[in-house]
Amino acid sequence: MSQTGTVVAAFGRQYEIELEDGALALCYPRGKKSHVACGDRVTVELSAPDHGVIAAVAPRSTLLYRSDAYRRKLFAANATQAIIVVAAEPGFSDELVTRCIVAAEQQHMRVAIVLNKIDLADKAAAARRQLAPFLALGYAVVELSATRNAEAIRPLLAGQCSVLVGQSGMGKSTLINALLPHAQAATREISDALDSGKHTTTHTRLYRLDAASSLIDSPGMQEFGLAHLTRAEMEQGFREFLPYLDKCRFRDCRHDREPDCALRAAVSQGRISANRLDQFHKLCASCGK
Repeated sequence: MSQTGTVVAAFGRQYEIELEDGALALCYPRGKKSHVACGDRVTVELSAPDHGVIAAVAPRSTLLYRSDAYRRKLFAANATQAIIVVAAEPGFSDELVTRCIVAAEQQHMRVAIVLNKIDLADKAAAARRQLAPFLALGYAVVELSATRNAEAIRPLLAGQCSVLVGQSGMGKSTLINALLPHAQAATREISDALDSGKHTTTHTRLYRLDAASSLIDSPGMQEFGLAHLTRAEMEQGFREFLPYLDKCRFRDCRHDREPDCALRAAVSQGRISANRLDQFHKLCASCGK
């Protein structure tokens, strides 16, 4: 018997499907390889009321994922918004934030940043300085403490299918628990010795906030590969580059040593941050682009 539904959890090669009637079924993809993501709309063939096989995946509006030369990790399909969660403690990588933004921009998703644990006042001040370049570019930055005022993020979630991404230990699961107490997402202590959080979310799960809004929690990460993007697609992920990309002398300008490079001219005029252009070159080099 065939039914349609939405993937609401991904556990490796097992997927929890919310069927049209609200029932849940645990399903597996056909074949050895799986390209199914949380948020996908699928057709399943049920062998029992709560078990079956994924027969087809409907076309997606977006797909957020990371990749390296060997494999890719899918986070969310059909999400409209990427929310990058960072914290005052442990320290976070602004390069990883940039990578998340580039991947989301390439999919034409909305992007926002959440700064968690602002009750740690001294460390929050340093985190704000680290986020200042993103705020200057127009990205929304919401400050909160997930254990005290998680509701500060709720207006950002209204009417969106949002996916939470970020390094381990930033408090994504704590934020989910505060917004949806029934979720009971596992949380762990931060490893002070490593200055990074322990991986607490081992799968991706979609939570319904209301009829029009949903939230996808993804596993914490320490890297975000962009091997699937071309150099031109990475350029598009730096929103301040856009007014200059068609003004270089050469159409294939690498914005490095070429004469009459509009991007480098914009840097010299203070219109683009030299650090951001440097980050772009580092991203390209890391992907062999």
